[in-house]
Amino acid sequence: MSNALPGAALRGAVDLSALRNRPASAAPGATAQAAPAGAVPSLVMDVTDDTFGAALELSRTVPVVVDLWAEWCGPCKQLSPVLEKVVLELGGRLVLAKVDVDANPQLAQAFRAQSIPMVVALVGGQPVPLFTGAVPEQQVREVFAQLLEVAAQNGVTGSVDVASGSDDAAEPVEPALPPLHAEAFDAIEAGDYPRAIAAYEKALVENPRDTDARAGLAQVRLLDRVQGADLQAARAAAAADPADVDAQFTVADLDLAGGHVDDAFARLLDLFAVLPAERRAPVRERLLELFGLVGDTDPRVVRARGRLSSLLF
Repeated sequence: MSNALPGAALRGAVDLSALRNRPASAAPGATAQAAPAGAVPSLVMDVTDDTFGAALELSRTVPVVVDLWAEWCGPCKQLSPVLEKVVLELGGRLVLAKVDVDANPQLAQAFRAQSIPMVVALVGGQPVPLFTGAVPEQQVREVFAQLLEVAAQNGVTGSVDVASGSDDAAEPVEPALPPLHAEAFDAIEAGDYPRAIAAYEKALVENPRDTDARAGLAQVRLLDRVQGADLQAARAAAAADPADVDAQFTVADLDLAGGHVDDAFARLLDLFAVLPAERRAPVRERLLELFGLVGDTDPRVVRARGRLSSLLF
């Protein structure tokens, strides 16, 4: 699921030159008074097309983790609190820059954000890939530890403090999770996906309209299915028998987890098209599950739904 950083920057793959020298306007709620040297208003900040230049400059002192997200993205709502928690616990060794891709299309284009959540780091003004998709907290910690090593190798070893008077902004208060959601999160962090699935299923029995539980259930089911899967072997099995539903499911899951959303949808839609009517139901159900995981308003989902409708009727 993740594209773990080996330390290589994305030079050439990501073009931030148009945003590098743009004058940074004040962020909403920021004070006009400059923060002391080595201090920031908050370790977690919203960044826009206009203010991104300041984040690039900050990355020369301390690694900046960029969280590309959107309001409609269910997995983003799972991952963002985890990123904030880990960054805050590191006490200024990292800064988190949150980018709403819908409101900041230039940044989304610059990072080539084809699938979200997408997490990238800035080190010394250069982007470094981290991972795509929602991942467990332990994996976030491991990747951030690697990021700090990469930063040190590139001479970025500083840290920052929160400017005086900005403590509340640095530690946003998160509402308490419902007990079953908390149980699911704990299970995900422990890598116990079956227990997380059971917790979310129980939450949906108690409240069938719990959209967060439904999104969480789809995400953790995907994590469970792809855990330990071998992409090369899965592709070979799917190519050997194009009508093998389980084999096609495995590759589609791996494609979606890796950010290749259109490929995953196309594979299942092609399978749906060639199967007899009595074997189509599981494929349709899996497609609907993946649609919900990506987000009903995502253009790729809209296109795939349109093709599914045409195949049905």
